[in-house]
Amino acid sequence: MSDGGLVSQFGELRPALLRYLMARGALADEAEDILQDVHMKLLADHIGPVSQARAYLYSMTNNHFLMHRRTAGRRVRREEDWAGINGGRDGEVDERPSVETELIAKEQLAILQRVLDDLPERSRIIFRRFRIDGEPQRWIAEELGISVSAVEKHLARAYEAITSARLRWDEDRPDRRHLTGERNRHAT
Repeated sequence: MSDGGLVSQFGELRPALLRYLMARGALADEAEDILQDVHMKLLADHIGPVSQARAYLYSMTNNHFLMHRRTAGRRVRREEDWAGINGGRDGEVDERPSVETELIAKEQLAILQRVLDDLPERSRIIFRRFRIDGEPQRWIAEELGISVSAVEKHLARAYEAITSARLRWDEDRPDRRHLTGERNRHAT
């Protein structure tokens, strides 16, 4: 199955993958973030032919879930260690981002807003209702008088635009720590 087929299969399996993640202990927002990461990876990477797409997508989703949990655990341990070394009182850590992080986040948010504003109106509405308001795809489809498949296609268009903007952002950053440049560094 080609990567375009994987994206399509992912759209069909998305509700089942969401239930799978929540059964594994992911919170609803965490599960949505993981699925968005999986979807963006499917759109960004050129994955070779896959004979068992369903199993591949479940495995990929599980790997992203485990990576997300490991990263969160490391973050907590790092913050606890830092607070202990730097005299934080009872693990008290200043949660405010640095000025630089805030400025970067504002710039990225402005870019994302422009990307969303450039989407066709229906795609923009569907994306906002699904990702921001948390409405199920089925409800959105019923209210707009379209199929769930059409809703998924509008969401795929929005995700593709976001992925494209994110890739451009990563390419423009001089300090990027992205693995794309490291992909074949051991090849001879």
